[in-house]
Amino acid sequence: MKKTQRLVLYVFILTLGAAWIAYAANFTSASGNTSAPQTGFTAPDFMLQSIDGKTYALSEFKGSAVLVNLWATWCPPCRAEMPAIEKMYREYQDQGFVVLAVNMTYQDDSAAVLPFAQEYNLTFPILLDEKSVVGSAYQLRSLPTSYFINRAGVISEVVVGGPMAEALLRTRIEQILK
Repeated sequence: MKKTQRLVLYVFILTLGAAWIAYAANFTSASGNTSAPQTGFTAPDFMLQSIDGKTYALSEFKGSAVLVNLWATWCPPCRAEMPAIEKMYREYQDQGFVVLAVNMTYQDDSAAVLPFAQEYNLTFPILLDEKSVVGSAYQLRSLPTSYFINRAGVISEVVVGGPMAEALLRTRIEQILK
């Protein structure tokens, strides 16, 4: 191969590589996010129906401190943390604390959700993510995953895994109530 041909080939390869890097840097997922929602950023809005048929949107709760808890009935840590979440909800709801418990219905048994809520005497809204609306927008990787969202709608903390203890919940809730 001649020196000129090699030079042209190298320039072509470098140009192709640069084009690929530029494309990859601008690539976003269908939800418009390049990474999962994280601390310091506005929580992605969503709208889902609850087990009692009401429709809830996260944006309705701007001005409130919100815990968005992603869970499933088959998840042992999810089951273990629900009593503590319910206790904290009852304790702090009069101060503007809201829990949106988003069941990952697309990977759960929808018939098990209502009995689960009744078994644990859950009084906060149980939302059904039947089409992975929230699972996709929040790029769910593990259950449970909890987002503590302050009154301005900004994520204060993300807790992946569980179960969360009452002390952790209390600290995070008091932080987002400020």
